Amino acid sequence: MQPKVYFIDDHQISLDKIDEHAHYVISTLRRAGHKAYLVGGGVRDLLLKQRPKDFDVSTSAKPEEVKALFRGSLLIGRRFRLVHVRFGKKIIEVSTFRAGEATSDLIVRDNIWGNEEEDVLRRDFTINGLFYDPDAQTVIDYVGGYLDLEKRILRTIGEPKMRFSQDPVRMIRLVKFCARFDLNIDHDTLAALLSCKGEILKSASARVLEEVLRMLESGSAKPFFHLMHEYGLLQSLMPDLADYFTSNPDNEALALLCEADAAVRKESLDRSILIAALLFPLFRHRLLLRAQQNPRHFHLGTVQEEALSAVDELFGPFLLLPRRLSSMAAAILTSQFRIQPLDDRPLKNPRPPREYTFPLALKLFKFRTAIQPDLLPFYAIWAEASYDQNLPPPEYEQRRKRRRRRPRYDSNPMHGT
Repeated sequence: MQPKVYFIDDHQISLDKIDEHAHYVISTLRRAGHKAYLVGGGVRDLLLKQRPKDFDVSTSAKPEEVKALFRGSLLIGRRFRLVHVRFGKKIIEVSTFRAGEATSDLIVRDNIWGNEEEDVLRRDFTINGLFYDPDAQTVIDYVGGYLDLEKRILRTIGEPKMRFSQDPVRMIRLVKFCARFDLNIDHDTLAALLSCKGEILKSASARVLEEVLRMLESGSAKPFFHLMHEYGLLQSLMPDLADYFTSNPDNEALALLCEADAAVRKESLDRSILIAALLFPLFRHRLLLRAQQNPRHFHLGTVQEEALSAVDELFGPFLLLPRRLSSMAAAILTSQFRIQPLDDRPLKNPRPPREYTFPLALKLFKFRTAIQPDLLPFYAIWAEASYDQNLPPPEYEQRRKRRRRRPRYDSNPMHGT
């Protein structure tokens, strides 16, 4: 298959938009006699006139050959073997051209080497199947991804049902790209998604959870969760939340995510506050129902217990949050009822707790004031009290490093040294 080649007059990607370290990796690989290109999301983002988060490189060099060329690089992965080339805190991910995926079986290993055309044909979507050659300044297209980007269409490479069966996480990625870039899904691809949505539970839960958490902090969480519900994926992954979405057309969770998205575009937010924003309306609904059953014994300690169990239940049973993250989200949810008590009693001289999660809780409460302006007096009182007490910043507590004990050596020569 001959690729379609687009020159700089067509794509208008300036070299100064290319990460210098990615360019260095490509140049080093080529000097060693290997083929190498920019590939995937970085090329897609450049064509969409967006700033890429990552620059990935694809090459004919095998992982061990790549590692030998770059000091401090790291071989990672079993199912998908690749190399991380480090430049300080920055990582350039380098993958070897792959082949395979001829059947509809679920992929468990993916380390069959091939050429650049074979590598493209086993990728997920046409918009992610583009190579960029920084020396010739050309975009190389084997699968029609360039034109799909111009038409703003999301389409799988190959037969959609087979692609989703091979790796069900691709369905999450399809929704992700649709939400992030406001793209339209090709008819056959959408039909396959609706047909295969139940197979998402065949995926590794850790991979799905990471995709979900990344979308929470992407600035496009609202459209992502809206589409996840619309296409039926949320019902499999978070059934209680999906039921809440269905029974609440005026979805407060989506409204809170809209406020969080606006904040994320200005500054990075901890994942715990984003999880709390997603779950708060459903948690409050459940909490009020239980408080009506036993109002006398429903104090802040009870709220905390309910929050801890609710976070685990609402993210389960398939998705399992790390304990530290679920505990922080539960603390943020609990503090919503410290800021505004369940019985709406007036506050006198509130004293903010010296907890590192409380400023995050106050930020979530501020998101809520944008939806419910009547909450502003509560926010003003606590914001002033927090300012006066100079609360610590909302950061993770530093864990103490355990000092490793030196082994004790016995002077008896029969015991060795």
